[in-house]
Amino acid sequence: MRISKGGLLVIMAFLAPLIVELRTVLSWLGIRLSAGGTIALGAALVLAVLVWALWPPNGDTEAEPVG
Repeated sequence: MRISKGGLLVIMAFLAPLIVELRTVLSWLGIRLSAGGTIALGAALVLAVLVWALWPPNGDTEAEPVG
């Protein structure tokens, strides 16, 4: 796991308002996003973060033991 469980929880907590406010920002740009589209976008972002967090780190310097 690339991040601690607590860190992952914090990221998910920050994603919730980000997803809601993204809909507002997109409306300023003239892009209308339905409630279903917002849910789908939010699910895609959460899934992307989970895949990144749970994917085994191959060759990451922080995952290799020091010394």
